[in-house]
Amino acid sequence: MPAAKTNYDLIIIGGGPAGYTAAIYGIRADMSTLLLAGEKAGGQLMLTTDVEDYPGFPKGVQGPELMKLFREQALNLGVEIINEDVIKTDLKGNVKYVLADNKKYSAKAVIIATGASAKWLGLESEQKLIGKGVTSCAVCDGYFFKNKPVAIVGGGDTAMREALYMSKLASQVTVIHRRSELKAQAVLQDRAKANKKINFIWDSEVKEVLGKDKVTGVKVSNSKTKKESELKIDGLFVAIGHKPNTDFLKGQVKLDSHNYVALKEPGISTKTSTLGVFVAGDVHDYKYMQAVTAAGEGCKAALDAHEYLEQS
Repeated sequence: MPAAKTNYDLIIIGGGPAGYTAAIYGIRADMSTLLLAGEKAGGQLMLTTDVEDYPGFPKGVQGPELMKLFREQALNLGVEIINEDVIKTDLKGNVKYVLADNKKYSAKAVIIATGASAKWLGLESEQKLIGKGVTSCAVCDGYFFKNKPVAIVGGGDTAMREALYMSKLASQVTVIHRRSELKAQAVLQDRAKANKKINFIWDSEVKEVLGKDKVTGVKVSNSKTKKESELKIDGLFVAIGHKPNTDFLKGQVKLDSHNYVALKEPGISTKTSTLGVFVAGDVHDYKYMQAVTAAGEGCKAALDAHEYLEQS
């Protein structure tokens, strides 16, 4: 249902843990709050099945169910929520304008919580098995592959960290890299190559993820010999990077060299380079990228926004 009004104290852009938490704290601070959750509300947790590392759920919780609970709590407190993507913003003035679904909304403060999207291989078979053995986060899902063989796709820092993490859980870790050498920093390369549980398939790409209801293997093609082979695995970790969802923000707030939103005061506040605009979650945090850290930052951003409005 469209919101009956268009002017708010606070607009939050993004419907993941950071956005919902910011909305909960915003409305409880007596700020009129609009959450523009996006057409695919829920963020990366919508692609995750079992979540066992979020506090308060001793038996774990399904990712979509967790986000449903976030949403219900925000709605019960009076947050207005619209499942539309923001396509344009004008954040420079004292009044901020946000365009979504051809409707213009305004607020005195804005929180950006649009997250980052995992880069995928682009295979139809991969997309069908996301959450069924295909994942982009070892910390999130690694436990479910304990004592099972897995593969990591990638050759950068993220891939090596995923491989090293999974080497403590999986029975065997195979790194599949399209080049003949890694891009990761030397210390990570050395650790991975010295780890007896980790082996490498060089100059190769995954052409197909095998399995109907869950991953059973991958079809791999060598780019030099053109030879194809199959590798039996239970889990495929795609670690080729993330893309922050900031295309609509260019020229509005300062972005870093990788297009993540830059903090004005790192470690001190959630302020961005633009007065009255704050940021929370994976849209600026490319280190931790966890639901619980995103939620914590959503809390901080709402408190910072409230302080800003009190002083304005």
